[in-house]
Amino acid sequence: MRVVVPFTAASATDTVARMVSERLAAQLGQNIVVENRPGAGGTIGVGVVARAEPDGYTILVHSSSLTVTPSTYPNQPYDTVRDLSGITPLANLPTVLVIAPSKGIRTVKELVAAAKAKPGALNYASAGAGSATQLNAERFRLGAGFDAVHVPFKGTPEALTEVMTGRVDYYFCPVLSALQFIKEGRLLALAAGSTKRSSALPDLPTTLEAGIPNSDYNFWVGMVVPAKASRDIVNKLHQQTLKALQAPDLRERMAKLGAELMIMTPNEFNAYIRNEIASNALLVKAAKIVVN
Repeated sequence: MRVVVPFTAASATDTVARMVSERLAAQLGQNIVVENRPGAGGTIGVGVVARAEPDGYTILVHSSSLTVTPSTYPNQPYDTVRDLSGITPLANLPTVLVIAPSKGIRTVKELVAAAKAKPGALNYASAGAGSATQLNAERFRLGAGFDAVHVPFKGTPEALTEVMTGRVDYYFCPVLSALQFIKEGRLLALAAGSTKRSSALPDLPTTLEAGIPNSDYNFWVGMVVPAKASRDIVNKLHQQTLKALQAPDLRERMAKLGAELMIMTPNEFNAYIRNEIASNALLVKAAKIVVN
């Protein structure tokens, strides 16, 4: 079996995919290879799975970006709703607004003030043009009412490096990827970017609590397969994945990284994906996001 991750190794999506795959492999008695296929906002990896045999041996573990690319990559070589079928979300990964301590900015209020003082002078990182991390940053920017320059990277590890050096000003990063750097003092966390506070950083307010309206964005990781997979395959994968997610050791590992369990039935997940595609289309239009 292979699990395709459309982002770089060590990204938040990749980390969750590897933890769940390890548990699934033990349950199923199967070797599971995690294959990173980054690029083009994740559409390269998704295309691999959309074209794969629907036999349950090729699985996609993707993030919320799956519901963004229909708006940002209108010519993608597959149809997200038609060609893919949901198994279940795996985890909600609260994001965190991080900045280098050397910037001298300590609060959301100070960041917004700096951005408004010099319109367009600040820049922000993302894990790729049109990715969920960009949409998180754009919701914040629109809610706060300032201009900033988008700097896309191939994935979270590269984006974090540039923020820590100070070459890029800030980044809405999944807590899972940023937590160690925050603890080490190499990054300063200003706010949680999701609707609720992160269990890994319970004292950190959300951007909503910091006074920025309509700035929350929920980042998730989920599992899908080719749409032509039989109902038996979908149900078996769903049941086995639920069993893996309920394992105490996996839940403990995920909790330590700030990943919060997120489970739906296949039908619920498919409906969730459709609804999020529609809401993200509105955000892409409002933020005037164009991917070249």
